[in-house]
Amino acid sequence: MVEVVLTTDRTMMSNHHHKEFLGFGTTGPVMLVPEKFWLFLFAPKMKVIDKDGRPLEAPYGLRKIEAKLIDDGFDAAIIDPDHLHKHAKTAKVLLLSHHDYFGFGPPSSTFASIFKRETVNARSFARLMESPAIREMKKRGVKIIAGGPAAWHWKYRRDKMKKWGIDCVVEGEGERVVGELVNMALKGEKLPEFYTVKPSNSPSVDEISDIKLPSVNGIVEVMRGCPRGCKFCSVTLRPLRYYPYEKIEREILVNVKHGVRDGIIHSEDVLLYGAGRPSYIIPNEEKLIKLHKLFKKHYRRIVWAHASIAAIVKGQRDTKLMDKLAEIILDDNQSWWGAEIGVETGSPRLAKIIMPQKAKPFDTEEWPELVIEAAGIMEDVGMQPAMTLIAGLPEEREEDVIKTLELVDELWDFKAIIMPMFFVPMGLLNNEKWFEAYNLSDVHIELLKRCLTHGIRQGKNILKRYFEDRWYGPLLMPIYRSFIDIIEWQARKRNYISEPGSHKGKKFRKSQTCDPEYVDWDKMCR
Repeated sequence: MVEVVLTTDRTMMSNHHHKEFLGFGTTGPVMLVPEKFWLFLFAPKMKVIDKDGRPLEAPYGLRKIEAKLIDDGFDAAIIDPDHLHKHAKTAKVLLLSHHDYFGFGPPSSTFASIFKRETVNARSFARLMESPAIREMKKRGVKIIAGGPAAWHWKYRRDKMKKWGIDCVVEGEGERVVGELVNMALKGEKLPEFYTVKPSNSPSVDEISDIKLPSVNGIVEVMRGCPRGCKFCSVTLRPLRYYPYEKIEREILVNVKHGVRDGIIHSEDVLLYGAGRPSYIIPNEEKLIKLHKLFKKHYRRIVWAHASIAAIVKGQRDTKLMDKLAEIILDDNQSWWGAEIGVETGSPRLAKIIMPQKAKPFDTEEWPELVIEAAGIMEDVGMQPAMTLIAGLPEEREEDVIKTLELVDELWDFKAIIMPMFFVPMGLLNNEKWFEAYNLSDVHIELLKRCLTHGIRQGKNILKRYFEDRWYGPLLMPIYRSFIDIIEWQARKRNYISEPGSHKGKKFRKSQTCDPEYVDWDKMCR
């Protein structure tokens, strides 16, 4: 039996039907259908590869910690949450990780605040912690260490730490400290309640272990850190490190060896892989072409985790880089690819305040025009992104939200999903106040409606080819199409449909009446 068990809940331990974007469905509350069916749509169960319950694929960050512990000599393994009971009597340390433990992340907190319901991912994680297996482990005195991107959530949930017996929470990159903490736990020593890994203690590339078993959807990291310096992001506080091609290829081959033949190039901005001094924001064509040829040498299909507007425009203007990468990516196995793109606002004034480096090497005054130009480039090369917006940013004014509305209108025919999210205090803005549903002004509501209408419209278009690579695509597509149709029916019933330009000439109230029910919900939620 495994001595050091790593796990997470069902919404994370899933490949989301081999479509990473579908995982966003777990950040919303259950609506219209039973929760079990919702989980089938957005987080189906993972296949396990042995009697101990090791999953075929697991979240990439958890795989990295598992690999580091194994390299340090520990008997450690990721175990699927449905198989934890097999280790309840023998495990000595339990490690947890999650992207969104309590639904505080930007997508989840937005949906929770609007609908006044707990999100699927938060409900799922609570079920994991209340499971007989974890209760038995804790009864035996097993030490529990929590970490991952959402480690900061626990500072808002100290009551849950006590209730569930969380001994230590690690915030930041864990490679340099996890072995020491696990060793302390095995010896029965007292662990620090919170352990923050400072950026100066971030691991070097050589200290980051290669994964031992496949990652969810073949995700492989190519770099860490980001030079953009957006104030709302914690990743930008970490140093920039590029993985060598040999290290990247080893991890790709781990996935391929176990039958995972499609993958995700992971970085906060894929187009900045290999970028050099002094700014680290100019795409390096030679290194990017070599990187993409490496991925396509082994994977049938690839997508990007993230990319930036400025890098897309800069690369295309200078050398037609996006065209060249599309020639590598698109072939008989693949007709499109996607990425998450942070737009955040359509207001140059607000962009200067909260993300002054986001448009570099261009002027922030050009931000809306750059977004529109990048959209045209992406459409030309077959890229269909998910674009994020942030409502309620510190120092936001009504005029800024109207600028964002105007930008959404300019993108009306662009095949993308535009996701508005409420501001969550992270990064350099971690001391700011949360933006909550009861603070919504009429212009915010108009923005939410506009994005919903755009999403319904373009969601139908994207769905036509979304499952073209899967034999079961013809079976799943009608289900998701019906789901979109139900959303549209409900939106029309509630007058949530908003067409381009419909805000013009309107006078907006500054904020909605402070509904006590919303206030109570948000206090409970936070």
